[in-house]
Amino acid sequence: MPRKILHLDLDAFFCAVEELEDESLRGKAFAVGGRPDQRGVVASCSYPARVFGVRSAMPMAQALRLCPDLIILPHRRGAYSAASQAVIALLHDLTPQVEQISIDEAFLDVTMWPEPAAEIARRLQATINTKLRLPCSLGVATNKLIAKIANTVGKASASKGQPPNAITIVPPDEEAAFLGPLPITELWGVGPKTATQLERLGVRTIGQLAQWPEAELVRRFGKHGHGLARHARGIDERAVETVRETKSISKETTFARDVTDANTLKRTLRRLADGVGAQVRREGLSGTTIKLKLRWDDFTTLTRQITLDHTTDRDSEVYTVAVQLLGEHWPRGKPVRLIGVGISGFEDPHRQLGLWDDNAAREQDQRLQSTLDELRDRFGWDSIQRGSSFKPDDDC
Repeated sequence: MPRKILHLDLDAFFCAVEELEDESLRGKAFAVGGRPDQRGVVASCSYPARVFGVRSAMPMAQALRLCPDLIILPHRRGAYSAASQAVIALLHDLTPQVEQISIDEAFLDVTMWPEPAAEIARRLQATINTKLRLPCSLGVATNKLIAKIANTVGKASASKGQPPNAITIVPPDEEAAFLGPLPITELWGVGPKTATQLERLGVRTIGQLAQWPEAELVRRFGKHGHGLARHARGIDERAVETVRETKSISKETTFARDVTDANTLKRTLRRLADGVGAQVRREGLSGTTIKLKLRWDDFTTLTRQITLDHTTDRDSEVYTVAVQLLGEHWPRGKPVRLIGVGISGFEDPHRQLGLWDDNAAREQDQRLQSTLDELRDRFGWDSIQRGSSFKPDDDC
């Protein structure tokens, strides 16, 4: 029996939540994001704003040039998180097979229900529209790949200037026909580099890609060729994952003005490392690979990492490694636009300590971290700050 998979995407989610708070925003061009004088970017924009060419991830200063009357609102993460949780709760009322991709996106497997998938999608959309007063679009298909692409196509073809609130259905056995005329860039696994390589071969649509023998794609693209061949034919056997494994945790910040001072960079890394460590511990994880991210004033981005011989969830260790990477890869005085730190390579946090590990010191540090986490959770992140936030550090 064919599977029944839904892909749900909340339309301009942050903006939709803002309209619930202030209905006067409906029909107006506005955006949620950072301030233009602080190099803010557009996190979400209303559909009237999109008519002017405003898009997510666009610098807010550019958005204002395109739409001088654009209303700019700051993030309200708590409100967005609460609305997202309400939506996910409704999804779980429908099926236990829910895979949340992000704050505003999820897959659902509704194969267990006897009704046609299209009917289930319409009922779900109506429930979210009326009960939560949020617009949403759905893609309906026999697998995740087609459901996601169907939703993207449906949203793009909707009327401009208002939320699409679309439902796009690809019936069983029509996957390849649906994909055929679409550009290859719509296919998962085809980024700019792969698209350029395919275009050199005369492949511009997914249908053209599907005509290539899998063996030839493997010869040209290696293991990636297997996925290209199967996806181009609409084949995707991945299950809806009810539990998603965290691959990495990172924090970054864009400076209002380029920074050339080592002490400022180190203090920023200290704050970011604290945030990374707190989230790692909150999720019960411990990682081995620590990464530093730097973006120069010309938007060139550098990433460097170190893999430890042990796991860690300690702020101090994340910070120490990040500062080491900064000292090794930042040319002193070079303007920095953005800096970030992350951790990955998660393993069992309850590793066996080595013979020479300082158990007493480690336990003392863990107690300190737990106390800091508890105070910040109770009184807010800014309730506890390190002394290094207020005085210069040593030079890198």
